[in-house]
Amino acid sequence: MTELTHLDAQGHANMVDVTTKDITQREARAEAWVRMLPETLQLITEGKHKKGDVFAVARIAGIQAAKKTSELIPLCHPLMLTSVKVELKAVPERNGVHITALCKLAGQTGVEMEALTAASVAALTLYDMCKAVDKGMTIEQVRLLEKVGGKSGHWVVPAEQGLTQASATQQEPK
Repeated sequence: MTELTHLDAQGHANMVDVTTKDITQREARAEAWVRMLPETLQLITEGKHKKGDVFAVARIAGIQAAKKTSELIPLCHPLMLTSVKVELKAVPERNGVHITALCKLAGQTGVEMEALTAASVAALTLYDMCKAVDKGMTIEQVRLLEKVGGKSGHWVVPAEQGLTQASATQQEPK
C-alpha cells in the first residue's frame, strides 16, 4: 500500500508539495448517473420542464464546479484547467441521465478531483432542478473512469467494474 501523502511526519494534514514534479499533459474522465421516473426524463428531453433547459444549466454548473474544486476539497491544488467538458445524455431504457466529465491540463498534478467534482455537481444540479416533480430521484455511480498522465501514467476503470455502454460511447479519441 502507498504511503499517505497528505500527512506530515507528525500526522498533521498538509498540501502535497508538487514543486519538483514535471509538467505533463493530464486528463481525467468521471461519470455519474441520475435515476428518475420516466415522466421526469420525458419532461427534460422534450424541453417541457418549467425551469428551462435542465441539461444546459447542469452542464454549466459542472464546468464551474471543476474550476472551483480547490475551494471545495481541502488540500486540493488550484489548477489552471485548459478544458472541461460535461456531457449529459438521457438513457430512457435505464430511466436516467448519464453524466460524463472530462478535464484536461498541462500541469504538475492530476485532474481526477476536478472531473469527479464536475460530474457530481452536474448531477446535483439536475436533481435540484427536478426535485419538485420527482422527489425519489437518486444519484448513483459517481466514479473515475480514466486518468492519463503523470507518474502513474494511464489508468482505466478495471474491466470487472465495467464501463457502462453510455460511458464507452462517450469516450473522446486519444
